Amino acid sequence: MLPHISAGLRRSAAVAALGAAVALAVPAAPAAATPRTPAAAPATTAANAAGPAGTWAAGTRAYLVITAPGDTSAVRAAVTGNGGTVFAHHDAIGVVVAHSTSTAFAARMRGVAGVQHVGATRTSDVPADAYAPALPTAPAQSPTTLTESNRWDMTQIKADQAWAVTTGSAAVKVGVLDTGVDDLHQDIAPNFNAADSVSCAYGRPDTRPGAWRDVDTHGTHVAGTIAAAKNGKGVVGVAPGVRISSVRIAEPGTALFYAENTICGFMWAGDHGFKVTNNSYYTDPWMFNCPDDPDQAAIIEGVRRAQAYAEGKGSLQVAAAGNSSYDLANKTTDTSSPNDSTPVSRRITNACVDIPTELPGVVTVSAMGRGNVKASYSNFGRDVIDIAAPGGDGSSGIYSTLPGGTYGNMNGTSMASPHVAGVAALMASADPSLTPADLRARLASQATDTACPADSRCTGTTANNGFFGEGQTDALKAVTGGTTPPAPGRYFENPADVAVADNATVESPITVTGLDGSAPAALKVGVDIKHTYRGDLVVSLVAPDGTVYPLEDFANGDSGDDVVKTYTVDASAETAAGTWKLRVRDVATRDTGRIDAWNLTF
Repeated sequence: MLPHISAGLRRSAAVAALGAAVALAVPAAPAAATPRTPAAAPATTAANAAGPAGTWAAGTRAYLVITAPGDTSAVRAAVTGNGGTVFAHHDAIGVVVAHSTSTAFAARMRGVAGVQHVGATRTSDVPADAYAPALPTAPAQSPTTLTESNRWDMTQIKADQAWAVTTGSAAVKVGVLDTGVDDLHQDIAPNFNAADSVSCAYGRPDTRPGAWRDVDTHGTHVAGTIAAAKNGKGVVGVAPGVRISSVRIAEPGTALFYAENTICGFMWAGDHGFKVTNNSYYTDPWMFNCPDDPDQAAIIEGVRRAQAYAEGKGSLQVAAAGNSSYDLANKTTDTSSPNDSTPVSRRITNACVDIPTELPGVVTVSAMGRGNVKASYSNFGRDVIDIAAPGGDGSSGIYSTLPGGTYGNMNGTSMASPHVAGVAALMASADPSLTPADLRARLASQATDTACPADSRCTGTTANNGFFGEGQTDALKAVTGGTTPPAPGRYFENPADVAVADNATVESPITVTGLDGSAPAALKVGVDIKHTYRGDLVVSLVAPDGTVYPLEDFANGDSGDDVVKTYTVDASAETAAGTWKLRVRDVATRDTGRIDAWNLTF
């Protein structure tokens, strides 16, 4: 069994770069006391930009001070009057992040009128870096000679078949709340959304370019599983047409995810239109937060409010279940917390929760190995696990992107969760009207039922049990609504790049063979065009006999990037066999691009 690692990351195996051998290992724990909307006013305000807000001093601790949502000015004044400073505040949810060196600060604030909860978020000092955060370095990039292939995890959830229907829409934004993302990686750069990326380390947004970069390797690996580009290089993500935003909530040096960081991340997700977020961590320093402890009660309430805020803005949160092979439905002990100082052994009950994964509305994901088996390390629990996905186990790891243009294997529920986040992004691409509740329901109804093995720990039915929840996520059902997929041999693709120059017309061919008779009345034309101003483009399908079927003439003022769509064409007057062409005409100057790939489904 692979034990749960000390930090909040939900990865349980070592990394292998560029296909090197994978060795399972228990990552080292951090040093014992190492600190580790819209156009209207933003929901996160105050001293919320990177930079000094007071002077750091030894012994500084962080606290959540929680009051009624709305105007927090009176509580903020009380923070200052009781020996603290306001580091950040989120008025929309009534949460103030305060710093203080006074050991009496929490007790004093609990006596202030209007204060509902006060809790320390750490058992170690806030590091000095919080007051003048250093930017992560930009890793040097190593171009790859690896070419894309169908990996076992993608075929297991039928993502490779789903791409015949859609690779996802660039209008769908997925937030990776993690250790950061290497935005320069050759497989991530095409889909990276810098405008909505940020660091929330220490609990307030740092929007400086590059603040979002990876301070570990974990977040880059997760991002690749969700949306590595379908560009012929390296790997392909579950939803290679969607946009990735990095929200770094891990702190450098320790890669710990404190409550104020998680709260900042969820508020950012809500205010920046993320359709889905992936959360492959637990909120440090407590593996489980218990409501009878005043500090942990404040953490539960603060993170709960932030998650509810994000969901209210249209964002679905997907989270990893954890790597301790622990029954989350029958909690008894915790021996690993707090993980930022000295862990103690404590008795716990089911009232104590792993956050964010056990918060209401969050999709909790367990890990599977290769095949219909629970990964040896994966947490489980009847009526806690919502859905399962490949997380790797043993030598069958999840192969994905690593910082610096490299690739490697990892195992963990951290690797399972982004598969589900990617499937949810495909669903949102196919139907943008879906709400978080809709996405949760469809993830459940379209999962593949997976029965319990001969293991007494697994309770429930084939349709819903403690190991796999509603079953293994299914990307193909997600994008087809459970309807019959295209028959084998009726899908054709051209992944070759064709440059689109200014004021030029180009074509990319697909030769269809092995089909008799006419093309269908609902021919699916999947298009992936990379372009910096799609208002320049006119896109058409040319049949083997030369008949032109207009797909889209974009409005001149459409300044959006890229065309990642599936069109339906009545081609019943055409013979199926022959050479079809995608024609792209650029009608202006200054912006160029390429046909990245396109496909036909008969």
